[in-house]
Amino acid sequence: MKYFLKLNVVSILYALMLFIPLELMLNVYRISRITNWEIGTVNILTGVTLIIEIIGGTILLVFLTKKWLGERKANFWTGILWAPYFVLFIYLFASLFPITYGGDGPNPVTGLLAIGGLIVFPFYILILNFFSMTSDGKTIKTA
Repeated sequence: MKYFLKLNVVSILYALMLFIPLELMLNVYRISRITNWEIGTVNILTGVTLIIEIIGGTILLVFLTKKWLGERKANFWTGILWAPYFVLFIYLFASLFPITYGGDGPNPVTGLLAIGGLIVFPFYILILNFFSMTSDGKTIKTA
């Protein structure tokens, strides 16, 4: 049961790792309007946040996968389990913070970037799981 809970916590962290930058990209106009910052400043801060989160999140999740989950093939379930949490986060954010001002809608190109990120992200998770299990030079356990 402990392994199942740890697997779900890691999956939640994967979902947050995609959710935060995606919401920052989708809400550039809203952030700019609320904070009175220029759109360029918000875009730069979003990009910096994205880079920091990718580097820090990758290191954190590789460490947690090694420490909490060990070397099991069941770790690859995180490649699927992140999706329901991601949908839940999107639903909660959209419910709690609806777009009430028409100028806050995202650019159409942002949707293409989001689709690209959603296609690549499961492969990223699988690669992280693979490297966190084989980086010690050992074989992968089956149980």
